[in-house]
Amino acid sequence: MIFDKELYIFDDQMITRLFQHQAEETLKWSPAVAILGPRQVGKTTLAKNIAGEQCSAIYLDLENPTDLIKLEDSFTYLGSLEQQCVVIDEVQLKPELFSQLRPLIDAHRVPGRFILLGSASPSLVKGVSESLAGRIAYMELTGIGIVELPADIDYRINWFRGGFPNALLADSANASREWLNALIRSYIERDLAHLFGVELNTSILRNFWSMLAHVNGNIWNAETFARSLGISAPTVVRYLSFLEGGYLVRRLSPWFINAKKRLVKSPKVYIRDSGILHRLLNVPDYDSLRGHPGVGGSWEGYVIEQVFQRLPQGLEAYYYRTQAGAECDLVLVQGVTPLACIEIKLTNTPSISKGFLNSTEDLQPRYKYIITPDSDTYKVHGEVTVTNLLHFIDTLKEIS
Repeated sequence: MIFDKELYIFDDQMITRLFQHQAEETLKWSPAVAILGPRQVGKTTLAKNIAGEQCSAIYLDLENPTDLIKLEDSFTYLGSLEQQCVVIDEVQLKPELFSQLRPLIDAHRVPGRFILLGSASPSLVKGVSESLAGRIAYMELTGIGIVELPADIDYRINWFRGGFPNALLADSANASREWLNALIRSYIERDLAHLFGVELNTSILRNFWSMLAHVNGNIWNAETFARSLGISAPTVVRYLSFLEGGYLVRRLSPWFINAKKRLVKSPKVYIRDSGILHRLLNVPDYDSLRGHPGVGGSWEGYVIEQVFQRLPQGLEAYYYRTQAGAECDLVLVQGVTPLACIEIKLTNTPSISKGFLNSTEDLQPRYKYIITPDSDTYKVHGEVTVTNLLHFIDTLKEIS
């Protein structure tokens, strides 16, 4: 399918993020909320909207020297703002703030005092995770997903361009590509090193990210990457951790409770945003994507990311693979019980693979699905539901 130019034009398009309601509800009981996610995903705009509705708000950006000066004596300055909601952007750049917020919250514990925005995982920022235990709720803002798209934006555009608002809503295909190229350059040349306070070799990082794109959805093997890049395996793992901590890649863990089988126990790795993936692969347009050797992995990663965005509380997602060939793209687990086995297909007339059937025999899930782009919903083999991605996401909450 080739999109007409008109389908790429979204002048003054506004997309209501489903995340906003959840964040607003959390602010009604939590003194501090940390909204995390990659740069340019829309955290600042969302936080300002939320804070404006909650109360009189103060916005501080830790990349702004003027705001940094205000926080030289952060305890005194923030303590003077008891009656206002304070939004602090790029909070990971001043991790000592987390410990300073603790006595402020304890002295005046009211809901919605602080909204903290971060572009780095707290687990990689020293001292953050422990400082505000019991006083902060962590939430992740992802890219725009399939269920948030207006009626006039086809999911194929979302798949090809990804979920960053500036890329998805660009007024031309070329503008979208150029914006994503600039984002990738910024991450490689500055952002990742800046976020985590480390020095990174930009040439190695660029090559590593590109290699990840070319094996998107494959089993992770640090030694293979290390040999190709001419660096040590621990260094490769370190670079992967920074990309993951910046919300740019996802490690999908294997499900290996069943000790009777010889199982694959290494994670799969995916580029989280499909638009970034396609730029790293230098895919110029949707029509070219359909003929690209990486199209299957791209679709699989897009589906997995959509599922993670809407995964109900209490469910966790894994993949399953045995040395004997049983394989399942996605396993949804509650506690230690596999509830659903999912195979992802880039065809609307899928056949059931032997590997998938074997995986369902091993795991005995309550639900069995094959997710396609556009098919109707129907049963095959009596118990496997074939359905399209949007319908599956709409019914995901029923899996429990």
